[in-house]
Amino acid sequence: MRLPVLIAALLMPVVAWFSQQGAFGPDNGTISNRYPTLLVAAGYAFAIWGPIFLGDLIFAAWQLRARYRDADSLRRLRPAAAAGFTLTALWMPIFSQQWFWLALAVIWLALACLARCAVLLSRDSHPLPGQIAWAKLPISLHAGWLSLAAFLNTAQVIVAYRLLPTDDMLLWSLVLLAAMALLLLWLNAHMRGNVGYAIAALWGLAGVYVEQSGSALHGAKIAAWGAVAIAALLLAQTLWLRLHPRHRVFSGHLSPGE
Repeated sequence: MRLPVLIAALLMPVVAWFSQQGAFGPDNGTISNRYPTLLVAAGYAFAIWGPIFLGDLIFAAWQLRARYRDADSLRRLRPAAAAGFTLTALWMPIFSQQWFWLALAVIWLALACLARCAVLLSRDSHPLPGQIAWAKLPISLHAGWLSLAAFLNTAQVIVAYRLLPTDDMLLWSLVLLAAMALLLLWLNAHMRGNVGYAIAALWGLAGVYVEQSGSALHGAKIAAWGAVAIAALLLAQTLWLRLHPRHRVFSGHLSPGE
C-alpha cells in the first residue's frame, strides 16, 4: 500500500489546481457564496489546504522508504490514509458539479478515514524515527480541518436544499456547532491532546469567527461567539491533556504509567 498512498497524496494538489481553474465547474468559493451559512469560515482560512497537501506529500514520501515497508504502525494506517486522500481529492470535482449529497457523504468518509489514522498515530507508544513530525502532524492537521469542513458542508447542504429554515438559521446552526464541539473534544481526547489536530481546528474556528462577526445574516454574531467558545474548550482540553498526561485517554482507559 505504500505506492497508493503516494499516488493519492499527489492526486489532491493536482485536482485542487484543476478545480481552481474551473475545470470541473464553479470553484468552491463561488458555490459557497451561493449558499451562505452561519458556519462558513472566512476565505483566508481555506489557505490551510496548502500546508495540508504539502504535509501529506511529505508523509507519503517518508512512508515510502524501504525500511518502513513492514512497520506495523504504518501497515495499519496506509489503507485508511490512501482512502482519505483519495476521497479528499474526489470531493472537489463532486462539489463543483453540485452533487451535494454525494459530496457530503464523501467528506464524512474522508474524515472517518483520516481521523482513524490520527488516532492510531496518537496512540502509538513506540513511534518510528520521524513519525511524529512526518506522519502524525500532517495527518492530524488534515483530520482537524476536515472535522470542521464536514460540518460546514452539512450546513451548505441544508441551505442548498432548504431542509431547514434559511431566513433564520440560528437554531439549527447552534445544533451543528454543538455537534461539532462534541466531535472535536471526543476525537481530541482519544488522541490524548493532539496538538496538530487542535491547531487545524482552532484555525478553522477562528475563520468562522472572523466571517460571522462581519456577516449581516441573522444570528451571525451569536454563531461567531459560539465558534470562540468551542475554540476555548478545545484549547483548554488540549492543554490539560498535555500537562496532565495521566488523564489522557488510551484505548478507553487512563494510560498507565504516564
